[in-house]
Amino acid sequence: MSDERLAVRKTYKLYIGGAFPRSESGRSYVVVDSDGAFLANAAQGSRKDVRDAVVAARKAQPRWAGATAYNRGQVLYRVAEMLDSRRSQFAEAVASSEGTSQEEAAASVDAAVDRWVWYAGWSDKVAQVAGSSNPVAGPFFNFSVPEPTGVVGVVAPQASSLLGLVSVLAPVLLTGNTAVVIASETRPLPAVTLAEVLATSDLPGGVVNLITGRVAELAPVLAAHRDVDALDLAGAPASLLVELERAAVTNVKRVLRPGAAESDWTEAPTPRRMLAFLETKTVWHPIGL
Repeated sequence: MSDERLAVRKTYKLYIGGAFPRSESGRSYVVVDSDGAFLANAAQGSRKDVRDAVVAARKAQPRWAGATAYNRGQVLYRVAEMLDSRRSQFAEAVASSEGTSQEEAAASVDAAVDRWVWYAGWSDKVAQVAGSSNPVAGPFFNFSVPEPTGVVGVVAPQASSLLGLVSVLAPVLLTGNTAVVIASETRPLPAVTLAEVLATSDLPGGVVNLITGRVAELAPVLAAHRDVDALDLAGAPASLLVELERAAVTNVKRVLRPGAAESDWTEAPTPRRMLAFLETKTVWHPIGL
């Protein structure tokens, strides 16, 4: 009897509404490493999958936004703990996807964990930065109070498969928004592994929905969807940006546009991404009542 085992070729699924469905289209595509060797199959999402993900995100948004900021921080911190506990698995996925050494991949995973913790710590502090008590002439209090924008569509960074994804996803979540994420097209494995962490964490189903597939096929559907309130186009190719921005006009989405080149995600984060998907509500209240 031969000691050589047959290769178990894994086919990853989508992550929608807290479950792992196959693509409605039944399609999948091959994911290869930096040398072109087979890694896995990934589900090739369709327009219908995007629509299903938006429905799930909208359903989950009121409950997630209604949770206390402290509770959201606890939930996000738990995700960081679980990500850290699977550090070696993520390092292997990053190394094979991005063609880096194990040491560089491990450093990238450590940075992703640290970044998730950093954003989790902001959950009960961002309102103090984004809100204010405004001076007015008259016997009134006037407050500016930040509120979530709603459902945010995210085109994840293409090159930085884990650290870049965490850098765009965590600020969306901590401010009470829900997300529909189009993962890196050629490097989706760290993203789908993160989805497995999210599914077994305290994060309610539907708060994050992750779709793998062709960005050129999926991003225009997400940008044009009228129940999506905002877009982070961090990983959108330059050739698609104008089309996506035009589609976003249909319901006046907020759009966070990337720079000329993909960001250096190893740089220290700033509150900019948190503030990008917050609305400001102004409240007047009579003094003495």
